[in-house]
Amino acid sequence: MRRVSPEEARRIAIRAQLLDGTATSILDTVRRLGFLQIDPISTVAPPQQLVLWSRLGPYDVSELDRLLWEEKKLFEWNAYIWPIEDLGLVRARMRRRSTRYAWERRGTEFLRENASYKRYVLRELERNGPMLSRELADDSVRTWKSHGWYGSRNTAVLLEILHARGVVAVVGRRNGQRLWDLSERWYPETETIALRDADRLLAEKRFRALGVRLTRKGWEAHPNASDGSVPERVTFLSPFDRLIHDRDRAEALFDFRYRLEMYVPKAKREYGYYVLPMLAGDRLVGRIEPRVDRKTKTVEVLGAWGDTSRADEALASLAAFVGAERIRTTPGFSQTRVPE
Repeated sequence: MRRVSPEEARRIAIRAQLLDGTATSILDTVRRLGFLQIDPISTVAPPQQLVLWSRLGPYDVSELDRLLWEEKKLFEWNAYIWPIEDLGLVRARMRRRSTRYAWERRGTEFLRENASYKRYVLRELERNGPMLSRELADDSVRTWKSHGWYGSRNTAVLLEILHARGVVAVVGRRNGQRLWDLSERWYPETETIALRDADRLLAEKRFRALGVRLTRKGWEAHPNASDGSVPERVTFLSPFDRLIHDRDRAEALFDFRYRLEMYVPKAKREYGYYVLPMLAGDRLVGRIEPRVDRKTKTVEVLGAWGDTSRADEALASLAAFVGAERIRTTPGFSQTRVPE
């Protein structure tokens, strides 16, 4: 492995993540990144869309749906969007049967106690699919105490377990809700890959997408990583962006401490509810707390910290992306320079 300086590591990481302005299309970007994380929180935009905007600028989000549900060049699994070329690798994880974790043991017990209900659901999907979970009658039995995440929606629990195991697939959305069908009718045929080989290949893909990793000997660059100057491009990053997803790695790489404070009580937040780091060139220079008011078509900036003197460039692009017609910021926003 090639060891590099922290300055080189920053440039390599940004170039590897296509945050240097070289991203050209949704499909190529997802292939390069490896996957997009899905999350329902859309204070600004859903993270799977926001991550693409950070690289591509304003784009047509319907193209992402087309790649998923019509062309099937992408697929959804385990709250991530993957390139279809990686389906064989992901299927190795679908086939995995483990009792190492409590959630895995709960899933096995749930299927055992609800074998007849599982047969009913699969039969209904075969006859009528694609279907929403609420279109399936529920006479299943929860085998563990709910802590509120699923409430009493046992059908959703069953579908999640079957989805994780590759039995059913997400095949679209209706009014934001997932449509389910039998995976054999949705996924194409793939070669069978052993789990150990799949894990190794996926780890290699992640390393290449990240560009560098931190070891006890310092920063190591992927053999295919390229260094070079990074243009002074300005953008905001989703909290789920892979450049900063590993908070400790991001702090070591950029000397920038970032934590998502959505689940922190308001009185204890250091910054805000949904704060986005601001990337300028090869440095994280500040952070803002934007919110999109879709009724008034306004991007509101609720707070700003650090050097946000160039944030107007990224805000204009963000507003165009989310369809906002105006931007409302705090007084003197463009000159805000608050020490980190």
